[in-house]
Amino acid sequence: MLARAAVLTEFNTPFALTSIDLGSPSPGQVLVRTLAAPFCSTDWMGWRAMRGKRPPVVLGHTAVGEVEALGAGVTDLAIGDRVLVAGTPQCRECFYCRQGRPDQCSVLMEQGDPVVGAMPDGTEVRAAGRVGAYASRLRVDRIQLHPLPADLPAAEASLLGCGISTAFGAVFRIAEVATGQAVAVLGLGHLGLWAVQAARLAGAGEVIGIDPHPERRRLALELGADAVVDPSGDDAVDTVRARTAGRGADAVIEAAGSATATREAVLMTRRAGTAVLTGVAHADTEVSIPQLHLTVLGKRVLGCQNGQLVLDRDMPEWIALLAAGRIDASRILTGRYRLDEIDGVARRSQSLDDLSGVFVDFSSDPG
Repeated sequence: MLARAAVLTEFNTPFALTSIDLGSPSPGQVLVRTLAAPFCSTDWMGWRAMRGKRPPVVLGHTAVGEVEALGAGVTDLAIGDRVLVAGTPQCRECFYCRQGRPDQCSVLMEQGDPVVGAMPDGTEVRAAGRVGAYASRLRVDRIQLHPLPADLPAAEASLLGCGISTAFGAVFRIAEVATGQAVAVLGLGHLGLWAVQAARLAGAGEVIGIDPHPERRRLALELGADAVVDPSGDDAVDTVRARTAGRGADAVIEAAGSATATREAVLMTRRAGTAVLTGVAHADTEVSIPQLHLTVLGKRVLGCQNGQLVLDRDMPEWIALLAAGRIDASRILTGRYRLDEIDGVARRSQSLDDLSGVFVDFSSDPG
């Protein structure tokens, strides 16, 4: 089966729009026709060789689509079903899944990006995150799919598999934000703005957004933040402490990615509070944090891979919130694009002109 795909053939060069031959789904796999796929900031980092990707590769780690074909053994889906293709699988068999931590599933973390097809010259192509969403069709494992209501708009639903699941997992599952607590969100890109919404839904008493970008600070206030901080003009750590009786925030969601942001997230967390780290600037980035904050001050400093998502437990809850309008996607979805606009979309993401641009047109499908 052929698909039209945007292939990263070399770092820091335009994507190659080409056909790839996906073949037929293997046992346990599903062929999905792509309806929507968001462009994530991690993908322009991948384009710049910051995420350890190996070209040629199709980037994009989540999508929404319709089932076109089923591999042997897949009996719980039907042709035409609408599904979310999540970047985190849940095999239920590996050590980590059995520990209740499918965010660390060995299928994703140890097997790497699989070869999913070949270009016309026979060159094999990998799929980033085992998805490779920037293509008109995807050949993916059943363990990465979640059924969706047919009436949920595809573009908005595609945001569930990355920003929403990561941010809502960070707030509800990892930080376990309680009613009345103070939450600081460091970085107000798409993930940070989802975290602002999640903190408000969790009943936070004070939500403080931190970002140098004025438009993103304005959006944070509209989406539920009580206060915003421009770290280019004010000391973010001091400001958060000043707004929390000198203690620091009960929970800090770091969504900026830099080593500086990681350090500040820990510093602005109160004693015995929780700092949740979601960002990665580069695969080799190292962070310096005062040892006292990690020991005597009793802070929990926790990583966040896709919100520590448990697909069957969490996705129905996030889907219901989105369908009920309790999650506002209208401010986060800032552009709808054709696949052949991908180079411009990458630039818009890198320059902060988009929060989440979503590909919704995969026309000129090779058949």
